[in-house]
Amino acid sequence: MKSSNPVFNRSEAFNGRVDPNTTYPGAGGYADFGQAPATHQVPGSVQPGRMSIDSVVQKTGITLGVLLIAAAATWLLTGNPVEGSPEQVQQAAASLYMLSMVGAFGAFILSLVNSFKKVVSPALVLAFAALEGVFLGATSKVFQLAFGPGIVPGAVIGTVAAFAGTLAAYKFFHIKVGNKFRMWVIGAMFGFVGLSLLNLVLSFFGADFGFNGFGTMGLIASAVGLGLGVLMLILDFDFVERGIAVGLPEQESWRAAFGLTVSLVWIYINLLRILAILRGD
Repeated sequence: MKSSNPVFNRSEAFNGRVDPNTTYPGAGGYADFGQAPATHQVPGSVQPGRMSIDSVVQKTGITLGVLLIAAAATWLLTGNPVEGSPEQVQQAAASLYMLSMVGAFGAFILSLVNSFKKVVSPALVLAFAALEGVFLGATSKVFQLAFGPGIVPGAVIGTVAAFAGTLAAYKFFHIKVGNKFRMWVIGAMFGFVGLSLLNLVLSFFGADFGFNGFGTMGLIASAVGLGLGVLMLILDFDFVERGIAVGLPEQESWRAAFGLTVSLVWIYINLLRILAILRGD
């Protein structure tokens, strides 16, 4: 079964492109994610050198740790613009915006490399996390300058709640991800990104339709983006579960960590925009 997720589609095991004669510990030789592993392992045992829940949690924790350190460093090193004159505050906000664009562009390039790289590179995943942290740190500070204190903690709490709620729903309700659902989510994600880029290009000519703005259209777009982020998390959980079932190498935990980080950042940014729009009104 081929994956439609650009983060995971370079992994042979995630796509079911495994030699049927290849036996992965814990997988019983099954390459198809839909087949249950026939093993005689002790339940809950972990095979050395294979991806597990613990290895995914560990690598995700490291990746998010690098992101948070980079974001905190960006926040602290850019000073406190609100202590200056209105002109200085405006200049500081412009500088922060440019810094966020540098981080966003660098993270976007590395996200493409990581998404289409057949063999996952831990160094590139961590480099992506660092650049994403610069983007988030600068962007969060711009939002706080524009909309006041409290908006950033609200978005952080909302992101944690979205992650925990989605994971609980996935496990407790035994959500199953089918091919049509997967293709629909990925298609919707690319469509959302395409509309955002189109709006950005049109804005250069003064003809944007408010998709990236802070009006009604911006609120609708952010709400849709938030919903897509939750659905992307469900795909991430499904891929991790299936990857563990076929006994992927432990290094693939970095690919899972990258996918989860992308989804969490997506959710955070859309929550930040929603809170900003609601506060602005």
